[in-house]
Amino acid sequence: MVTPVVEATPQASAADEAIAGAEALKDAVADSAPTVGGIIEQLDAWGFTIADTRFSVWTVLTVVMVIVGVFLFARISTSLAKSGLKRATKLDVSQRLLAEKLITVALWAVALLIGIDILGIDLTALAVFSGAFGLAIGFGLQKTFGNLIAGIILLMDKSIKPGDVINIADQAGNEVFGQIRKIGIRAVSITTRDEREYLIPNENLMINQVENWSYSSRKVRIQVPVGVSYGADMKQAQEFMLEAARSCKRILKSPAPTVWMSEYGDSSVNFVIHCWITDPEMGVGNIRSEVLTNLWYLFQDNNVEIPFPQRDLNLRDSEQFQQLVAAISQRVEQRSVKDS
Repeated sequence: MVTPVVEATPQASAADEAIAGAEALKDAVADSAPTVGGIIEQLDAWGFTIADTRFSVWTVLTVVMVIVGVFLFARISTSLAKSGLKRATKLDVSQRLLAEKLITVALWAVALLIGIDILGIDLTALAVFSGAFGLAIGFGLQKTFGNLIAGIILLMDKSIKPGDVINIADQAGNEVFGQIRKIGIRAVSITTRDEREYLIPNENLMINQVENWSYSSRKVRIQVPVGVSYGADMKQAQEFMLEAARSCKRILKSPAPTVWMSEYGDSSVNFVIHCWITDPEMGVGNIRSEVLTNLWYLFQDNNVEIPFPQRDLNLRDSEQFQQLVAAISQRVEQRSVKDS
C-alpha cells in the first residue's frame, strides 16, 4: 500500500518560515559553540504552541534581534551615505536631497530583504497578502505615495529647494509666505517670519500656484507708497525719499532705489519708492517700516507736509437754506438769553 505524500504548499505561513530560520540558526550556533548552544537549547525549551505552530523564547529573541539588526543596518548605512553625499561638492542642494531619498529607499529595501533571508522566510509565502497590500496602497496610502512621488519630482526639476522663499495659496485662498527649511518624504516644511512652521504636503506644491521669490534670482523689488501735499516741493520730496531708501543697510546700492510718481490723489500727490533686496527670508515688511520711518524724520526736519484726507463742503444758497440759518440763529439767541 502506497502512502500519499503531502507536498508543502507555497502558501506556508510566514511564522513557520521564521521559526525554521531560527531553528537553523540555533543548530549552527550549537555546532560551533556547545556552551552557547546549551543556553539556546534552554531558551528554546521555554515556549508555547498556537494551533500547529510552536513559539519559544529563542524564536522570539531571534526575530527581535533580526528586526533590530535590520533597523540599525539601515539607519547607519543611510547616515553614512548622507555624510558621503554632503562631501560631494559637485552636487547642489536639490540633487543631494534627491540622491539621499533614492539611496534611503534602496537601503531600506535591501535591509528588509536581508532580514527576510536571515529568517528564512520564503517570499512566495507572502503571495497571499500581495492583493490586500495592493488594495491598501490603492485606497489607504495613495496620498502618501502621491506625496512621495511629488517630492521626488520637485527635487528633479529643481523648482523649489531648501532656502527658497515662496508664497503658496491653497484652493480656499489661504496664503502662506515663508522660507523652505526641509523637503521631506511627505511634506515641505515652511517657516514664516514669526517662526511658525507649516507642513505642506508635496502634492499641494504640484497642483497649486507657487510664487518662488528666489527661483532664478534672489533679487526682490519692494514698493513703498508715499503721499505728499500738493504744496510741497516735489523734487525735494523725491530726494528725501531716495535718501530714506539709501540709508537702509539691506537695500542694494545697485540697482539703485528709484522714485516714481504714481498718481494725483484726492488729498496728495502719490509716489512709489522702488528698492531691491537679496534676502527676502529676513522679511519685507521691516524694510518698508524702516524706509517710512527714515522718511518721516526727513519730512519733519524739512517741513514737508504729509497730507491727511480733507473735504471741502460747498453749501448752495436757497430760500430753505436761509430759513434754516435763521431758525438756528434764533435758537442760539434764545439759549444765550436764558443763560444770561
